[in-house]
Amino acid sequence: MTTARDLFITALDVPAGRPFAQGDLSLALAGAELVDLIADETVHLDDDRILPGLPRATGDRLLDEAAAALRRDTPYESVEDWLWRRGRGLAAAYAADLKAQEPGGRRWLPHKHPTPPTDSPDRGRATTRWASREPVLVSLAAALGIPDGTAEGTQEQDTADLPDATVTVLAAVHGALTELAAVRQRRRIEDDAYANVWRGL
Repeated sequence: MTTARDLFITALDVPAGRPFAQGDLSLALAGAELVDLIADETVHLDDDRILPGLPRATGDRLLDEAAAALRRDTPYESVEDWLWRRGRGLAAAYAADLKAQEPGGRRWLPHKHPTPPTDSPDRGRATTRWASREPVLVSLAAALGIPDGTAEGTQEQDTADLPDATVTVLAAVHGALTELAAVRQRRRIEDDAYANVWRGL
């Protein structure tokens, strides 16, 4: 079980405080993968650069794909660049993987109120981790607008106790999601202005 899978299942199960799209979840999943790769020393960070360590099998297909996708030549990739590159279409990949494990499938986007996942060991582990308010999972979920029911100050303290590299990744995820929201807002404004021109307003 990986942090990304835990996050994906949490996004299915726990109502978000605001709608989010595949792009948001994909960025958060890429961050979750990187946190796990750092934890098992497949990579380490030098400031915000991702330096590959020794290749090793993680036992998870998608996380192994993430490890294989690392750039191993200088200049090494920044955390932000990794999120955007690895995150492209990543939510759909996790959805397809989950569907393959659970024949019959189901709708999965949180804002469409999917049917909760069937009981499984993966779901049990994700639920336990969420119930324990594990700091990494809580921080990634919070970036998506999924509330965990604790005070904001408590969340900040939990995050402060994490390794510096993990905090760097979590901050980058929050920053990328903020940037994505700004891009969407600019596009809406531009589209509205264009429509107004054609309406003669």
